[in-house]
Amino acid sequence: MQDFVFSEPSALLAGCVAVVLVGLSKGGLGGALALLGVPIMALTIPPVQAAGILLPILLVMDAISLWAWRGQYHAPTLKRMLPGAVVGIGIGWLTAALVSDAMVRLIVGVVALAFAARWLFSSQASRAEPRTGSVARASVWATLAGYTSFVAHAGGPPFQVYTMPLRLDPRVYTGTSVIFFAVVNAIKLVPYAALGQFDAANLMAAASLVPIAIISTLAGAWVVRRMRAEIFYPLMYGMVVLVGLRLCWDGLTTLL
Repeated sequence: MQDFVFSEPSALLAGCVAVVLVGLSKGGLGGALALLGVPIMALTIPPVQAAGILLPILLVMDAISLWAWRGQYHAPTLKRMLPGAVVGIGIGWLTAALVSDAMVRLIVGVVALAFAARWLFSSQASRAEPRTGSVARASVWATLAGYTSFVAHAGGPPFQVYTMPLRLDPRVYTGTSVIFFAVVNAIKLVPYAALGQFDAANLMAAASLVPIAIISTLAGAWVVRRMRAEIFYPLMYGMVVLVGLRLCWDGLTTLL
């Protein structure tokens, strides 16, 4: 029988911290926290193994988030974006061997920072005015979100580039995000299984962290439900900046 992945205290601590941060993110506190999950776990175990352990946990978090945010979603946005996400995942699977994760992280990081900079330097009036939905824009950003979620676990920024200017109610925005990424993660099960990332050791390690995942996800939802829109959106844009900086750093350090 294989050794338990978290037999070392340092590995267990890293796993717990990673799952708490990802859970808070899944509850609605933004993608920057989720982005830290794999890097923190990778401090003590290989990055590929960390991703394999986290995906089943993400599915549990998705189930909790779907329950916590049930009935809160924007159907037109999901209808416009989900087909593109499926296409993006398929492209990622087919081209995984051709494009490095580092390059994808760098590209997505630059897009995220440019998006946040555009918001920062725009007028207050233009920030407050919602943008009209578009099938073309939704398809482009959703395809990129599906692709980057598959190859680099970084689907948040492209999703936010399209959805945040819509200025949805924070609860509706969060519920829409939850459904979108629940579908994306469920679809990713097939290619991840084909890559052999769900062995017995990884599944046992994932199961050991499920209670922490449930508690942290509910805690994130509790916080967002009590947050006003004028606080929520600046916080989300701040998260986008953190995500962009992290992605650029990871991409550049790996490439160089």
